Amino acid sequence: MEHMGLFIGALVTVYLLPGPDMLLILQTAGTQGRRAALAVAAGLALARCIHVTLAGLGLAALLHNSPQTFEGLRLVGAAYLVWLGLHIARSPLPCAQDPAREPPMPAHSLAAAALRGLLTNLTNPKALLFCSMLLPQFVSVNAADPAGPFFRLGAVLVGIGLLFDGLYVFAGVVIGHWLRRSVLRRRMQQWGFGALLVGFGLRLALVGRMD
Repeated sequence: MEHMGLFIGALVTVYLLPGPDMLLILQTAGTQGRRAALAVAAGLALARCIHVTLAGLGLAALLHNSPQTFEGLRLVGAAYLVWLGLHIARSPLPCAQDPAREPPMPAHSLAAAALRGLLTNLTNPKALLFCSMLLPQFVSVNAADPAGPFFRLGAVLVGIGLLFDGLYVFAGVVIGHWLRRSVLRRRMQQWGFGALLVGFGLRLALVGRMD
């Protein structure tokens, strides 16, 4: 592996950019609490593991060379983001809870949160292409077995993603404490995050075509 510092810097830059993953964690942490947001983060991490594996197997190149498949997956991802944004915006406000006494969540609720994270990232074809384009740039051309360094870099990608997702969980919980003081704030948060997710979905549908 070459230029690890540059690789980590590139990942930090990407994970700092606002996107559907970040918004989903912030919204979940602010309205459903830390446990649900951590479940979303686990789903996102699993999706990234799948993307790294598919990229390592060469399936990302197949997707790149099949515009119809790419377009189909892109539209599915866009539709899911729009649906998720509308679902969040139209959901009834959850009851305000004491931040110090976050109630336990049923296993099925945590599983649903993890599934939201998984689908949000997994249905974005550009996340797969990102892995397939970034990781090989940092694998030494002299490596006897490039698969080993490739998947180690993939593990770093997933690990740093989890680190940033954890920070966003913390930020979302802090935002949630502030939101609990006002019903209007909580409603505006729902509408705002829902509208942003719809916007990301429309952007993916309208301007996310493969160049």
